[in-house]
Amino acid sequence: MVRITDTTLRDGHQSLIATRMRTRDMLPILEKLDEVGFYSLEVWGGATFDAAMRYLNEDPWDRLSAIRERVKKTPLQMLLRGQNLVGYRHYADDVVERFVKKAVANGIDIIRVFDALNDIRNLEVAIKSGLDAGAHVQGAICYTISPVHTTDLFVEMALQLEEMGCQSICVKDMAGLITPKAARDLIGALKRNLSVPVDLHTHCTSGVGPLSYLSAYEAGVDILDCAFSPFAGGTSQPAVETMVAALPEETGLDLRKLVEIGYYFNALREKYKGLISPVSERPDVTVLLHQIPGGMISNLYSQLEKQKALDRYEEVLKEVPRVRKDLGYPPLVTPTSQIVGTQAVFNVLAGERYRDITKEVKDYCLGYYGKVCGPIDPTLWAKVSEEGRPPITCRPADLLEPELERLKAEAQEAAILTREEDLLTYALYPELAVKFFRGEIQEESLPAPPRPLDGKAESLPMAEFVVNVDGEDFHVRIRPGVNGGFGIPELDALTKRRPGAEGRSAEERINDMRSRKVELPKGAVTTPVGGMILSLKVKVGDRVKEGETVAIVEAMKMQVSVTAKESGKVKEVYTYEGEVVDSGDILMLVG
Repeated sequence: MVRITDTTLRDGHQSLIATRMRTRDMLPILEKLDEVGFYSLEVWGGATFDAAMRYLNEDPWDRLSAIRERVKKTPLQMLLRGQNLVGYRHYADDVVERFVKKAVANGIDIIRVFDALNDIRNLEVAIKSGLDAGAHVQGAICYTISPVHTTDLFVEMALQLEEMGCQSICVKDMAGLITPKAARDLIGALKRNLSVPVDLHTHCTSGVGPLSYLSAYEAGVDILDCAFSPFAGGTSQPAVETMVAALPEETGLDLRKLVEIGYYFNALREKYKGLISPVSERPDVTVLLHQIPGGMISNLYSQLEKQKALDRYEEVLKEVPRVRKDLGYPPLVTPTSQIVGTQAVFNVLAGERYRDITKEVKDYCLGYYGKVCGPIDPTLWAKVSEEGRPPITCRPADLLEPELERLKAEAQEAAILTREEDLLTYALYPELAVKFFRGEIQEESLPAPPRPLDGKAESLPMAEFVVNVDGEDFHVRIRPGVNGGFGIPELDALTKRRPGAEGRSAEERINDMRSRKVELPKGAVTTPVGGMILSLKVKVGDRVKEGETVAIVEAMKMQVSVTAKESGKVKEVYTYEGEVVDSGDILMLVG
């Protein structure tokens, strides 16, 4: 018999609609999901924690409690990023311990814990905390393909996880890379060596997911991760209905119940269809070559769109595997997928590999994310090591002092605490938490397909703008009224027809105006990427040397150093900390 974990309420909508499913849309179907007989329901963790606050104005702890109130029989499962918890950096041990304890107290039964580098040291505290809290801890192996990742290596890691107390082992295939033969070989090896159940988690990014599941079943896999068909396929998991139909006697699930639930999720898919990217919903076998997970592909596309460089998309796809090789073949999963992808974007846009190296890449090379999987490229290492920072060999979290007491004092001063869960939210996302608890965040609107005005079938031209709110970009389209105007005088003037513009849409004319090149003044220091000015290192009158860092830009969750192109004195500074800038903007003059 093989059991099924349903991922619809976590990874399903995270993979296909950018983690935007509202809690109020989950609640009506929970009782029926609870009656199916799933091994577990994956409902929390991953990107759902910050996305709930950032985009939906929802408290993630309230979501978990609301689900727990309605699901009485089926274990609730979450995804935990080891020492990163549900964030993007290592947190101190006291934060990890308290977070795990509270997650279990609020209703989590099964904790799937992984580390992006498969560094066991980064899992120790999370595993022990989960076991101490009475949870079932499932140790996860991040599956990838490289010269340094072998079946023997994965089996060795699984045995270590079992020895640490994990009650089951998951093969976590983030990019949909595992082929039927590889699934048969790896699951078979794990079953021969382990005494605990084995779970296989994959995505349909390459299209082979269902076939690999069947091979895993033949090799004796105990649990398979699936999603309901409206939120399955593409960059999500294989469809639960499909697997149950293929293995009717082996799963013990009633296909008729699943179809009935599927109708509900099908209606939800219609509600959220404006969020579904064609890139995310169709399989792409090239992932077996470049190994970029579906979520990372859509993120790269978004990054290039923000940098007005979509024409460089193919170059970036080719650069990602080169950067990954240079970094010793890390598995591409949060946060290493962001580290590799963002550096690849910088390499392409700069026209020179590693001219600008992100802080995260430097920290990665020096061991601050954990033990790297393979050797670092010598040329890259030379550039990183020239700063003089020594690499570390200890567990990265050993360098972190306890945080909770300090954070509690900060949160109390900000007057945002009403319960212990609020402190943990603040510990993970301090800036976001303050805005959320003060009521400064609004639920974002769902994008809808364009509709004709006044019953007219023809499509009217639309002007598209990128509106930045608190560092987040929102694409806004404005449709003209029946009189041809937008109702905004400045916009009407900007988009009115001019000689030679006949027959072109407002969007085309605006993009044309944006693309005009402006000659840079001598000594101009420009930002290589769009983002927020995190810090200014110099002021007017300071003397700087060529190559010296003069500003830090936070872009795509990474920190980018902006350097002076020549030596001289800072004559003018045109920006300030906290300002959101576009790629190519002039930040200051040096001469």
